[in-house]
Amino acid sequence: MRGKGESAGVTGGVREVKSAARTVQLLEVLANSSSEHVRLRELAEQIDVPRSSLYALLQTLVASGWVRTDPSGSLYSIGIRALLTGTKYLDSDTRLGLAAPVLDSLAEELGETIHFARLDGPDIVYLATRESRHYLRPFSRVGRRLPAHAAALGKALLAEQPPEYLERELPVELPVFTPRSVSDHAALRTELDAVRERGYAIDDEEHIEGLVCFGFAVRRTTPAEDAISCSVPTVRLTREHREHILRAMSRARDELERR
Repeated sequence: MRGKGESAGVTGGVREVKSAARTVQLLEVLANSSSEHVRLRELAEQIDVPRSSLYALLQTLVASGWVRTDPSGSLYSIGIRALLTGTKYLDSDTRLGLAAPVLDSLAEELGETIHFARLDGPDIVYLATRESRHYLRPFSRVGRRLPAHAAALGKALLAEQPPEYLERELPVELPVFTPRSVSDHAALRTELDAVRERGYAIDDEEHIEGLVCFGFAVRRTTPAEDAISCSVPTVRLTREHREHILRAMSRARDELERR
């Protein structure tokens, strides 16, 4: 949500370039779409621009590889240039490079799925994953987004933010994924207090039923931007395994902060 003191179309005292803002908005809509292709009409409704103007913009992006279209020219999806840009981001991120051997060691020791993610507005974005030796996911989570309140990674990072961050960034109505999901801001604030007290966050089947996650903020910046987590099915989460996970994750977090 936009802060009360901000004017629409102005960032840091500089008026935004409408065509550039519209291009970014279009690419984000395509990138976040749950459908493989999006129709021109649907894009025009979401971005709230005339179809003729949007069509001209789409053709420019298709020609440059940022957007793909079908032979009929009526269906659109994100193009390969977006992948190249995302890959460059991952390759040039020094924090991610330093984290890689730590993630490898965690995955080897625990045998469970390990994630490294970064807070981005109301969401977390997965930057690295090491899959469990018990189960290999058919798709990669790298680059995917998830509402921060519904993930251990996200709650670990939200607990590090100033109070106004939640009011500014999180939606009024929090998305619900399972019967255990945190569904309102009051409950979330209570949960974040508990995260700060114990030093880590728990996603207790709040995003996926049958899956528990433990998240630790990595305090290399103030406030923290990155976090690591371990996901484990409830059927394997014995008391001993839980304690092993928490000890190993705590050591890994400390090592990442030293680096």
